[in-house]
This record gives sequence, structure tokens and C-alpha cells, in this order.
Amino acid sequence: MQPTALFSSTKAARLLATFTLAMLALTAQAQDSGNIPDDYYRAEFVILERIVDPSAVEERMGDREVEPPVETDEALWVVDQSGNAQTSLNLAPRADLYLNSAAQRLENSGNYRVLMSAGWYEAFPPDYEGAPLRIELGDWIDSAGQREIEGHITIDRQRYLHVDVHLNHWQQGTSSFTGQSAPAPTDGEEQQEETKGDGFVSLQPQMAQPASKPLELVTWIRETRRMRSQEVHFLDSPTIGVLVFFRKVEASD
Repeated sequence: MQPTALFSSTKAARLLATFTLAMLALTAQAQDSGNIPDDYYRAEFVILERIVDPSAVEERMGDREVEPPVETDEALWVVDQSGNAQTSLNLAPRADLYLNSAAQRLENSGNYRVLMSAGWYEAFPPDYEGAPLRIELGDWIDSAGQREIEGHITIDRQRYLHVDVHLNHWQQGTSSFTGQSAPAPTDGEEQQEETKGDGFVSLQPQMAQPASKPLELVTWIRETRRMRSQEVHFLDSPTIGVLVFFRKVEASD
């Protein structure tokens, strides 16, 4: 499944398709003429979920405080409630990605499922400061109205390329009980009733009530790593993983 452009309509989709074809033609022309921009790369990312029962994860992160999502207009891969994927990038055809074979091997192992595979072309000159790219994918959690995996990925460059991965893996929260349970009446005692002014009768003491907790953190990834061109990098937690690959595009390609 390839994501659509964010906030696209039929007309916008047609304009985007025209623009994409024009950009691909210009890129091919630039390659043929040798006019490739300096520090021009194909960036590739694959996000995987490890097939494991969350209850088997030794880390207990349910009580960790998690900062709210960053505000950004850029999205790498955002899946809405209906399952439609959206992006703000001009993604390259999936068949062109170097990471395809690695992702396929991991999925064929039966230990992972691929949630996203995407790549695009962009110049990353020195002192490049990229905007956070929003990520929302995985299963939909009804109680919270969001995907189970969310966060962002940021690409920067000083002397070297760096990727900052900031992902949270959530699950539906478990109910906890608050209040005090009513003790069983003893011999010769009857449970007291309190009649309120509005005519309703309540038993005292009140029964415990379940407190809804819509989300519970399973694991997260908080890692910034230097990227070497032409090398596959793997950042992971006990339940999710990110494959990263950068290939510098030369005029001779």
C-alpha cells in the first residue's frame, strides 16, 4: 500500500501525479546530464513490529511519562482510522528500494511484520536541519482513537548524517479499580441505605468502580544514530524495529 498525499482531493491528487512525473523526468534528465545536486541521497526506512506477546516483554513501561506528539506538517507515513496511508513526501517506487530484500527476509522469518517501507530522494547538505516526519501505524486502538505505534523521525546533518528515531508502542490500557468495596454484612446486620432528596437510593459504602485507562506504553525507541552511506542500520526495542539505509546518488549512476 502506497500512502496518498496529505489532505488530498481528486484534483490535488491529479496535480500531485503531474508534479511527480515532472520531477522524475527532471531527475532523469539531471542524471543524464551529470547535474546531480550535491549531497543527493535516497533515504529508505522500514518499520517493523516484532511478533511477541506484550505481556512477555520484561520491560514494564506502563507508568512512564510520555511527552505529547510534536507539532509538524510533515508526515512520512500516517494511517488514518479507515486504513488510508498518507504522506507529505514524494516517495520512490517501492520496487526501487534496497531494503526490500532485508524486510522480506525478516517478515519470512515469522518473527516480524512489516508496517511500512518507504524511500525518497533528497539533498542533505551540511548543516541540514530536517523537520520531524510524523509516524502513525500499526493496529487501531479504539479506546484512544489512535494507532498503536506513533512518533516521529528526524534527519539532520552536521558533518555526518544523523537519524533521530522517537517512536512509542502503545496497547489498550487495562481497567483499574478505585474506591472501597462494600464489606459483606455480618450476622444480625443489614446494609444501610441512604435516601437522597431526589428520591434515589444508594447503598453505603459505594462499590468500587473501574477507572478507564485508554493507553498503556509497551516499549519505545529513543535513539539518535550516525548514518554511514551504503550501510544498513537497525534501531530496535523489544517490540518494534527500524531499518535505515542511505545511498548517495552520484552523477555516474
